[in-house]
Amino acid sequence: MAQLIKGNKDKCNLSFTCIRVCPAKAIKIADNYANIMPDRCIGCGNCVVVCAQKAISFRNQVDTVRKMLNSDVKVAAICDPAISGEFDDISDYRKFVAMIRELGFSLVSEVAFGVDLVAQEYKELLGDFHGKYYVSTHCPPVRSYVEKYRPGLVDNLAPIVPPFVAMAKVMHKKYGSDVKVVYISACVAAKDEAMAFAHTDGKIDAVISFQELRAMFKEDDINEASVEYSDFDPPVGRKGGLYPINQGLWQTVDMQQDLLNTNIISVDGRNNFLGSLKEFSAHTNLNQNLDLYYCEGCVMGPGMSPGDKKFLRQSNVVRYVEKRLKVIDNTLWEKDMKEFKDIDLSRSFKITDRRLPQPSEQEVQRVLHDMGKSNVEDQLGCGACGYPSCKEFAVAYCQGLTNFEMCYSYSLKTLHTYINKVHAANENLKNTKEALKESEEKARKEELAAREAAETITAMLNKIRAGIVMVDARLNIIEANLSFVNMMGEDAKQLNEIIPGLKGADINTFLPFGAMFSTVLQTGQEIINRDTTQDDVILNVSVFTIKKHQIVGGIIRDLTAPEVRREEVINRARSVIRDNLQTVQQIAFLLGESASKTEKVLSSIIEAQKLGDSHGG
Repeated sequence: MAQLIKGNKDKCNLSFTCIRVCPAKAIKIADNYANIMPDRCIGCGNCVVVCAQKAISFRNQVDTVRKMLNSDVKVAAICDPAISGEFDDISDYRKFVAMIRELGFSLVSEVAFGVDLVAQEYKELLGDFHGKYYVSTHCPPVRSYVEKYRPGLVDNLAPIVPPFVAMAKVMHKKYGSDVKVVYISACVAAKDEAMAFAHTDGKIDAVISFQELRAMFKEDDINEASVEYSDFDPPVGRKGGLYPINQGLWQTVDMQQDLLNTNIISVDGRNNFLGSLKEFSAHTNLNQNLDLYYCEGCVMGPGMSPGDKKFLRQSNVVRYVEKRLKVIDNTLWEKDMKEFKDIDLSRSFKITDRRLPQPSEQEVQRVLHDMGKSNVEDQLGCGACGYPSCKEFAVAYCQGLTNFEMCYSYSLKTLHTYINKVHAANENLKNTKEALKESEEKARKEELAAREAAETITAMLNKIRAGIVMVDARLNIIEANLSFVNMMGEDAKQLNEIIPGLKGADINTFLPFGAMFSTVLQTGQEIINRDTTQDDVILNVSVFTIKKHQIVGGIIRDLTAPEVRREEVINRARSVIRDNLQTVQQIAFLLGESASKTEKVLSSIIEAQKLGDSHGG
């Protein structure tokens, strides 16, 4: 079975309105939309009613009903007494009875008779007082809330089935156990409540709201003008038609609400419902039975058509019952009451505790501090988050039901902080843009200057007769002049027309001695004036480092070219002359040294001879 109430991610605008009205804390904001937690939901349908975006909906059972109506089984519709408040646009109740029959229902009956039976049961229960006070269970959200969130009061739940279940029992007894029963109601919670009786004689096969009923009328083009009068199938109710109004159950059995004599407190509306249970639980001296309607009477149930028309609907209900009482056959009604008096209207309950662990005061204060609400004056609460106070919001946060973004004041502070950061970032961006603009202008000028310089260098390189080439670490050509291109032959010339300067070409494609460039790249040691041959041409190669291990340059001269040959002969002749001169100079020096020594020896011999002659004479 599909979830009773669920949210729509595409429609939710995170207004938190649904959280504000949920009495069970059954709605959690996750994945950016309101998620209804089915194990916590009591089916009150408040969230469906208050959501302006229609982002929350309840389970639709029109298709289920259509299948039954199109089958061969007998299908009975039992109508919530609030139907007289819903169809204020129809002049006579017999018209909407006929319209329901037109859909294909075999039987159409009032739940008002079930109310008469249940009211009698309550009268006997409360009249036979043994010191125990009860909480009424005719309203499904009340039963669900007590079982889940007030488990200590489960024993105080009146052990009586709701009126629509009582009427289903009547229909099965009167028209056969095989009859299918569809409950048409203002109550959304009844869709799940009916499932609790699926294996009893009070089985209800589907529950549709008045909204769903109107949709079926529209689909089948059924309106008041298209049908004749038709009355409800028996048994018919008496004052049970007053049930949709607060205290209507007790009016059914003439239990007047005299303040001095009554022991019943009749309560309707969400806040009164919650407050009454709280006090009933806390104060044993309350000494009152609680008659509770979660909604402000069934005429304001979530299954009614949209529109805040509480008092108009109440007025329509009262007028309808007044008219019915004038024509009802009281003898037949009493006979029917006796016939169905022995139907078992008892029921039991079970605790399905969904209360969450209460965080410690320290944990709550830590959350408040993190929210920027450490001071008491900051904790008054605006209620925008869906919780009545900041402290209750902090408790829910500890229980995993909320997040800080749900707090408007926190979000506003965060937003202001973010806005300030954005302003600062925008200012920085503005300054950065201006600096970038200046930088771009400077870069543009530098790029222009570099381009002009590159063009100048290229022009200069192209004027040089020697081949000049520069390569990167992958031996791809960075730049080559025209002399190099011409020296490398026709393939190089053709490629140069497509890619000027042979940029990106592998040096080994053109030179068999590309290893020289690789060696200089790796070692950093230059190769100067190395002669090599290529295609019978003698080339003089010098390879040198421009950027160590990254860029090297090469100068290549064709020694067979006339101008280069003449220049080379002159250079080499000069080199030979320089070498010869150095040799001559060295010989002259050596000869000079030898002559000097000879002169000295000869001089010493002459001197010695002179000395000998003088002694002899």
